Amino acid sequence: MQASKLEIALLTGGSDKPYALGLAATLDAQSIKTDFIGSDELDCPEVRQLRLISFLNLRQDQSERATLLRKVVRIIRYYARLMWYAAVSEPPIFHILWNNKFEVFDRSLLMLYYRALGKRVVLTAHNVNRAKRDSRDSVINRVSLRIQYALCHHVFVHTPLMKDELVGDFGVPATKVTVIPFGLNDTNVSTDMTSRDARGKLGIRDDEKVLLFFGQIAPYKGLEHLVAAVAQLKAAGKSARLIVAGKVKQGSEDYWDRIERLIDRTGLASSTIRRIQFIPDDDVEIYFKAADALMLPYVDVFQSGVLVLAYNFGLPVLATNVGSINVHVVEGETGFVCRPGDPPALADMIDRYYSSTLFTQLSERRGNIRRFARERYSWAEVGKITRNVYERLLAGS
Repeated sequence: MQASKLEIALLTGGSDKPYALGLAATLDAQSIKTDFIGSDELDCPEVRQLRLISFLNLRQDQSERATLLRKVVRIIRYYARLMWYAAVSEPPIFHILWNNKFEVFDRSLLMLYYRALGKRVVLTAHNVNRAKRDSRDSVINRVSLRIQYALCHHVFVHTPLMKDELVGDFGVPATKVTVIPFGLNDTNVSTDMTSRDARGKLGIRDDEKVLLFFGQIAPYKGLEHLVAAVAQLKAAGKSARLIVAGKVKQGSEDYWDRIERLIDRTGLASSTIRRIQFIPDDDVEIYFKAADALMLPYVDVFQSGVLVLAYNFGLPVLATNVGSINVHVVEGETGFVCRPGDPPALADMIDRYYSSTLFTQLSERRGNIRRFARERYSWAEVGKITRNVYERLLAGS
């Protein structure tokens, strides 16, 4: 098949800018003509300038500040636009990156609609069962997931463990699942800002030890264990500043309230920087350049996009050994791992890190970490694997 003949529709769900843009760029590099179904959030020069990418803003505004009526109207309009597009569009392959707001509908009736139109449907499952991870699993959730996985022609996942879960829990044939790297997050601005510059913006001294927790705040991320570990270090005379930067995941407001009370109760209020909000792309580098390490104290996860983001900035990762995290952290070279849900183990890992050459030689090691990331999480590799799957689907295999 000639490169110019391969055409797909990329259904982004309107968010996850780093992954959507990275995939669009690698599809363009693979000479794959793509209808990029996006939103105002994804409407940016990086997409518009790609030669084989046609940006279709079907989702438009997704502001959370809109009234309930406005939200209802715009989601109905979006589904109407999406279904009309599917009916008249030419791409034979629909690649779904994320479902939309009404997941049960997306997983069942919308999938049946695509199939009835003769589309080959590919799904990237960033989480095999997100509701299970978030402790809100249900029969309806599992049944709708099973329907979607059954109706897909192919599923991409990011780790072998995720493939095992698809096969074991949802009966998906192993031949229908492909493991691909979680492409490197390189959409965030990285300027010539130094660590000293970044710390100055946050009011942190050069000689302070700084740990970063970055991203959405939710129970599965184990932030309470990190706070307890930092408090334990403080009690032992080994203080460190903690930065918590990110918005609270919808439905996790009570969890964050408990974390704030824990920070106050353990005497960490004055040494904790709290930026509890969405962090704009242009500001992300401030936090990753101010920190000595990214902390991932997760209690339940398969993979982490924030880990890959840290590596792109050359920042070591200190994480718990859950899911496939240990596969992505090279002990003593790109970070360290410890037991999950164990504040003393976290405190010991932090202490080991600050005593290691990874920290004492951090300015030299950052380049090694960036090179490691570009090799391990190559978008070029994602593009080759993805193109191969598309071609096999169109060939009927």
